[in-house]
This record gives sequence, C-alpha cells and structure tokens, in this order.
Amino acid sequence: MASAAGSAIVPIFPLPDVTFFPRTLLPLHVFEARYRAMVMDALARDRRLCVVKLRPGYEATYAGRPAVHAVGGLGEIVSWERLANGRYNVLVRGDARVRIEHELPTDTLYRLVGVKRLEDVGPAGDVMPALARIRAAARALLDALGRPADLLDTALAEGQPSGAVADRVAAAVLPDAALRQALLETLDVDARVARVADAIETLVRELKGGRS
Repeated sequence: MASAAGSAIVPIFPLPDVTFFPRTLLPLHVFEARYRAMVMDALARDRRLCVVKLRPGYEATYAGRPAVHAVGGLGEIVSWERLANGRYNVLVRGDARVRIEHELPTDTLYRLVGVKRLEDVGPAGDVMPALARIRAAARALLDALGRPADLLDTALAEGQPSGAVADRVAAAVLPDAALRQALLETLDVDARVARVADAIETLVRELKGGRS
C-alpha cells in the first residue's frame, strides 16, 4: 500500500533477534494466527511486509504491541507455501531499509505502520581496501569453520554496490543480533563496510584462538 514517494503503509512482522537486510532472502515459517492473517492479506495485496526486531523485554507484552526497533527491513514475499494446518512457509526478498514513522489504528490482528525508505549515504572514500578485508576475512572464516570455500561467492561478488556486500555478508555470518541491528541502522556505507570488516576479522581471531 503505497502513499507518498518513498513512503508506504505496510504490516510489520516483529521477531526476536532477526535483522532483515536489503538484497537478502529471508525464509520464514509463519504459525501464529495473527501473522498467518498478515501473510494471507499481504498475498492478496502487494506481497509487501516489514520485518522488525523486537526490543529487549518484549516478552511481557508479546501478545499485544511490544516495542520494536524503529529501523527494519521492507521486503516482498517472492514465494510461499500454505500448509495443511494453515501455517505458511514464505521467502521474503529484502528491498529496502525503512524507518517506522507512525503506527496506524487498525482492526486487524496484526499491526500496520507508516514507513519511510532510507537510502545509503556514500561511499565518500575509497572502500576497496575495506572490501578486500571483508573478502579475505570471509574466506578465512569459511576455512576456519570447515565450510565450502565458495559458500559466500554471491555475497562477495565484484560489481555490486559496496553497501550490498556488507549487508549480504553481515546477514550470512555475523551472529551478534545487536551488531546486525546497528549495521542495519548504519546508512553511511564507509562506516558500515569498515564495521563489517572489523567484525569478521574478530570472528576469525576468536575461532583461531579456540573460542566458539
């Protein structure tokens, strides 16, 4: 449901410890009644929804309207399967970072919000050294984990925006939910790329030091 340019009204899917980056694919198993209704309605409309991370302490108000982070990932359901029990398996493609501007009163089981699209800033400098660090550290990480060397080839591919490399690699390998959320909120591409490089190098050092 689009409104002004760069703005939209969309349902939100609040999840613990999930960060949904642009240019990534997120598989979801949808089992709660309110989110089954959300998926059904989204499929009947424009297939768009916003995945947002729940703030700490959400458990006390989870059945209602728990607090969520203001920045989330807007995406489109690109494939779906409705199971015999009414649950859904869906695959959502990340299209944009968005900021929640307001929540709408609604008679639906799920929540509707107005969001504004957030655009990357930069890069202003030469990000090639930091991208080289990401690529080297990612390959060292795969080697340390005993995973196939080509596992991240799509994420690390040349010819894509540097912000996309940072997003795809962060989504694939960074385990720290708070860090992933901070990276989602980092619109400055130079800063985001450098921070992802630092984080993966730290992971590699920890693995080689014998810590999981």
